[in-house]
Amino acid sequence: MRSAVVTPQDDRIRWVELPGKEPCRVYVHGLGATSPAYFGEIAVHPLLAGHRTLLIDLLGHGLSDRPTDFDYTLESHADALAGALTFAGVAGAELIAHSMGGSVAIVLTARHPHLVSRLVLVDANLDPLPRRPGSGGSSGIAAYSEQAFLAGGWEEVRDRVGPHWWATMRLAGREALHRSAVSLTLGTVPTVRELLLGLEIPRTYLLPEADGPLPGAGALAGAGVAVVAVPDCGHNIMLDNPQAFAHATATALAGTGDRDDEAAGGCGG
Repeated sequence: MRSAVVTPQDDRIRWVELPGKEPCRVYVHGLGATSPAYFGEIAVHPLLAGHRTLLIDLLGHGLSDRPTDFDYTLESHADALAGALTFAGVAGAELIAHSMGGSVAIVLTARHPHLVSRLVLVDANLDPLPRRPGSGGSSGIAAYSEQAFLAGGWEEVRDRVGPHWWATMRLAGREALHRSAVSLTLGTVPTVRELLLGLEIPRTYLLPEADGPLPGAGALAGAGVAVVAVPDCGHNIMLDNPQAFAHATATALAGTGDRDDEAAGGCGG
């Protein structure tokens, strides 16, 4: 495990690091998750192993510190992540980022372009989201005021998300969880989607095949983003179908991907 101070108050981001060749690969988890748990199997998969690898936890999550005075916006998450990567001597990294982590990765690339050479986005959030009381995930968490969430709303969320997600969500600071969810629902200006469209590095967007066409896929493809549907999975693609995920990700990182299902074809289950 490694760490880096990323705030003036000496709060640390931590990561699990695996040795290997450059370019470095950085795995970034989603809301209430942790990278070693969600990407550990993938990082050592034969199709992806061999590169220097950082399984990094965003501030407020997993192994990292959980300051209560940090605002946890997508922009602040991105800047803190940039500080950790800079401390680690990372530049031109290949980022593989899930859900909210994908949003953070896009903002990071827009704000600190020298740090990233390729993006693989795993069912990432591209647009602002409505707040939906009683729902799971960021929409449900953000529907609470922070005071209500800290006073007991987190227990209702725990019961809704179930034991699998709660296993890592319970490690997140409660202020971190709520503020991150609020920022994710609000998005950025320009939007995360607009930032993604404007990037010039190779970009791939993986989504579950069962979810149907990705909204705005045509514009993404027109901007050079490869959109790849992965079979036999839900939102947690890397956990549900690791073989197909590894194949699609390796194809994307090799620069041989194309739109639609080509990178995931023949990799069911």
